[in-house]
Amino acid sequence: MLKNPLTYLVALALAVLFAVQCCFTVQQSEKALVLQLGEPLPEVYGPGLHFKLPFIQKVLRFDARVLDYTASSREAYTVDKKTIVLDNFARWRISDPLQFYRTMRTIQGAQSRLDDVVYSQLRALVGLHTLTQVVSSDRAKIMKVVTDEASKLMQPYGVEVLDVRIKRADLPEANQRAIFDRMRAERERQAKQYRSEGEEASTRIRSDADRQKALILAEAARDAQIVRGEGDARAATIFADAYGKSPEFYSYQRWLETLRKGLEKNSSLILSNSAPLLNLQR
Repeated sequence: MLKNPLTYLVALALAVLFAVQCCFTVQQSEKALVLQLGEPLPEVYGPGLHFKLPFIQKVLRFDARVLDYTASSREAYTVDKKTIVLDNFARWRISDPLQFYRTMRTIQGAQSRLDDVVYSQLRALVGLHTLTQVVSSDRAKIMKVVTDEASKLMQPYGVEVLDVRIKRADLPEANQRAIFDRMRAERERQAKQYRSEGEEASTRIRSDADRQKALILAEAARDAQIVRGEGDARAATIFADAYGKSPEFYSYQRWLETLRKGLEKNSSLILSNSAPLLNLQR
C-alpha cells in the first residue's frame, strides 16, 4: 500500500530540522559554548563538528584570533611634571571563553574594560618616568611592564593581553605652542649671537687687513725712496763722470737742448750778437 508522498516530505523536513538543531560546526578561528536555557555548559568546543540538544540548547561562538584595540587619546603626567597625550593600542585574545562569557559577555564590554586597565597602568608607569624616558630611552621597558600588568588584571575576565604599544606621545596643544615659542626665541637669540660674533670677526679681519695694507704700503714707499735715491746717486755719479771727461761736449749739448726748448712751438726770439745762444764758436 502506497503512502502519501506528502508524508515523506514532512518526514524529510523534520529530519533536516532535527539535524540542523542537533549539529553545529565550529570554524578554525573560533571557539564555542553551548547555552542550555541561557546557562553556559562547562565544555568549550574547538574546531570541528559537534552535537547539541535541539531547541533547548543554542551555540555561542567567540573569535579565537588575536584582536586589536585602539584606545582614544588621553593625557598623563610624567615625574618631571610634564603633560603628554598618549595614543596607544593593545593586542589581545579570548583565552577562556567560559569565563569571558560569565564576566564580559561581549567584545565591546571587554574592550571597554581593557581600555580602563591599560590606561590606568600607563598613567601609573608614566608617572614614574621623565618625559625623555617615556618618549625614547625606557619606552620599551614601560610597554612590557604595562603589558604584563594588564594581562594579569584581565586574566579573571578570560582575556589575555599580548601586547600594549604607544603609537604616539604628544604634548598638549597649549604646551606645543609654548614650547614652539621658546624654541623660536632660543633660535633667534642664537642667531643674534652668531651675527654679533660674525660682525666682531669681520671688523677684526678688516682692521687687520687695513693694518697690513698700511704696513705694506709704507714698506713699499720706503723701498721706493731708497731705490730712487740710489738711482739718483748713480745717475749723478754717471753724469759727473761724463762731464769730467768732456766739458766742451757737455756745454755744446746743453746749448743745443736750450735752443730746442726755446724755439719750439713757433717761438720768436730777439737776441743781440753778444747773446750766449748765438755764440756759434762753441
